[in-house]
Amino acid sequence: MIRVRFAPSPTGFLHIGGARTFIFNWLYARHNGGAMILRIDDTDVERNTEASLQSIFAGLRWLDLPWDELYKQSDRLALHRQIADAILHKGLAYRDFTPAQSGEIDKSGAHQGAQGAWLFHAEMRNLSREESDRRASAGEPFALRFRVPRDSETHVTFNDGVFGEQSKATADIEDFALLRSDGMPTYHLGSCADDADLRISHIIRGQEHLANTFKHILIFEAAGLTPPQFAHLPLLVAPDGAKLSKRKHGPVVSVTTYRDAGFLPEAFVNFLCLLGWSPKNDREQMPRQELVDAFSFEGIHRSNAVVNFKDDDPFDPKALWLNAEYIRTMPAAELSERLLPVVHEAGFAATPQKMAQITPLIQERIKLLRDVLTVADFFFVEQLPPYDPAELIPQKGDAAMALRALESGRTVLGSAGFTHDELDAALRKAAGELGIKTGQMFQPIRVAVCGRKNAPPLFGTLEALGRETSLARIEAAIENIRAIENIQAVEKLKSI
Repeated sequence: MIRVRFAPSPTGFLHIGGARTFIFNWLYARHNGGAMILRIDDTDVERNTEASLQSIFAGLRWLDLPWDELYKQSDRLALHRQIADAILHKGLAYRDFTPAQSGEIDKSGAHQGAQGAWLFHAEMRNLSREESDRRASAGEPFALRFRVPRDSETHVTFNDGVFGEQSKATADIEDFALLRSDGMPTYHLGSCADDADLRISHIIRGQEHLANTFKHILIFEAAGLTPPQFAHLPLLVAPDGAKLSKRKHGPVVSVTTYRDAGFLPEAFVNFLCLLGWSPKNDREQMPRQELVDAFSFEGIHRSNAVVNFKDDDPFDPKALWLNAEYIRTMPAAELSERLLPVVHEAGFAATPQKMAQITPLIQERIKLLRDVLTVADFFFVEQLPPYDPAELIPQKGDAAMALRALESGRTVLGSAGFTHDELDAALRKAAGELGIKTGQMFQPIRVAVCGRKNAPPLFGTLEALGRETSLARIEAAIENIRAIENIQAVEKLKSI
């Protein structure tokens, strides 16, 4: 059975590169009828935080790609040490009693001077087993290191699912640590021990781990285990080619930034899939099941994938376009349900019924869910914020024309049926009776009820606002335009 895993470390928020790795694992598992395992690699106790763990869970849950099994690496320490002991007893590892050992290779200080000395510490590597046991029994701290073969002929070779055959001479691999001096497993040991115990069949991870794979194969083989198959994903990079990093690029690489900005999870997943992978159908907008059906290692690129963002715009244009397409093609009832929490979180009151009326009016006008707060804010307030009364004046018209249109509109809205079609017919008829163009009739009314020229379709907007609110706003606009008329009259007198 295909079994894949995603193994984040809770030392920060969920990186979009990590999210893409999770997605590719999930798609591979679902494509092959396999299992998706989430394993929290939390043995780095000094850097782990509960806030980071909860942030990772929140980001993954937002993606809405459920995992099948969940494990914490810290619950499995006995297994890690058991495998480390087995490798030690086979003579394939040794204790390193060098003072101040961190458990990772020290490339300076104690090993300085000899050619290639950073690869191993000869004194510790050649220590007799009896002397090693004696010093360990006496309580002397040590790190446990893998005894990498030192002959020039031995190579570690594997076939990567993306990058093809990979090979490295063991003479170029350092004696890496399995256990730190505090007894905690290193990433290399913990990862391999858990992958073996959880029967992981395929390890799909970022290209930055490719160099680690040679060490991991050595661990698997030393423990008498068959290594999983490996596939490494190309890096995600910034427009300047730099690897995307939390430290350098900040919120732009956090999954929660996209969630909070109003991306749909299905659109975001779709976008991340297209970073470094091309489906054979050459489509861009792909529903989840279509992604599952199309996914394969053959479509994964070997070159790095660029996330195109700018300092003043953190979102890739393709991500925004995809999100807008998902919003545009989503059933209005479903979109309304997605928008309502955004409106409520902003402090606006809106019933599901009112939101259902508003959604079709703005569906083509928003790219992100949060755009509802700027495109449709006037639907949710009792009183419009101040706006420029000059916007009430229609094109090729004056204040007098705007006043006639508003007063006529007030009369029509006070007596006409308040449905889209009835309002449409009544206001067009009123424009004809005034002898003005429909646009000159509609603009003053639109600005009066919305507070801006650029607004959703007028008749649906009036219907959603209701008769009482629409009339109150037109009345306020009439007062505004009369003030302009008075100013214009005074200026005219001054010029005589």
